[in-house]
Amino acid sequence: MLSRCMARTISIVGAGRVGISLGKRLRELGWRIGAVVTRSKSTARAAVRRIGAGKPSDRLASEVFAADVILFGTPDDRLPEIARNLARISGAQRKGKIVLHTSATLDRSALAPLARLGASTGSLHPMQAFGGKVVPNLKGVIFGIEGDPAARRMAQSIARSLAGVPVVIETADKSAYHAAAVMAGGSIYPVLEAGLRLLMSIGFTRERASQTLLPLVRQILDNIERIGPRAAWTGPLSRGDYAVVAKHMCALRRYPPEFRKSYAALALLAARVLSKHPAATRKPLARALGKGFKD
Repeated sequence: MLSRCMARTISIVGAGRVGISLGKRLRELGWRIGAVVTRSKSTARAAVRRIGAGKPSDRLASEVFAADVILFGTPDDRLPEIARNLARISGAQRKGKIVLHTSATLDRSALAPLARLGASTGSLHPMQAFGGKVVPNLKGVIFGIEGDPAARRMAQSIARSLAGVPVVIETADKSAYHAAAVMAGGSIYPVLEAGLRLLMSIGFTRERASQTLLPLVRQILDNIERIGPRAAWTGPLSRGDYAVVAKHMCALRRYPPEFRKSYAALALLAARVLSKHPAATRKPLARALGKGFKD
């Protein structure tokens, strides 16, 4: 399957961070890069330079269908419209083409106009942060895959060729799949920034605050990987020290209300998913959190 996959051609519609990263890695594996479509000629040319191959374009045209696989890396809110526009292009041979998108939330129904014309449609989402200009190594990365049988087979082949791990997800479960990523990964950004600002408000420089918290976060992640979240859980709530929780809530009164609300919400969530006795933990925790709000 890999050798057949590597001989194929792929067009990329919406060559942002994900599209560029996948395009570059696939080109390195022997894929031929066809059309690379973005909103402007300049961004399309820049994408082709980063991928290392392809024909830049700022508009949808029938040449997109000259490839075996069409990959959409467009934003979620634009994907259905772009799929409709591509389906309207006359003279294109869509039957038998594989069309995939990289959205974590949307399923193959976003590509329905192309499916009605004979294309096999699905989604291929790498569970990876694509920040900055660095193209990440996708070895061992989970790829969430969904779609009709032919699209799933191709998506699985692509994931494996990238040394990733394909996991098939039911269409109805796509939103829960993405919510898990946002809760576990995306929430780190504001929570860590809030912690940095708390330290900076009491005299730490940002550099010193980062030196304080980042090693702590890394150690926590190492502990979670080694022994699991529940066994690794530390802090006053894990010890049942509700007086400290109340003091934290009181101290956060000097800050915007989102700080206390977030602290309280995260404490309640921890009690639900990490405590061995969630029901017994919730009542004294609620008193401690309430005391912090009232004092």
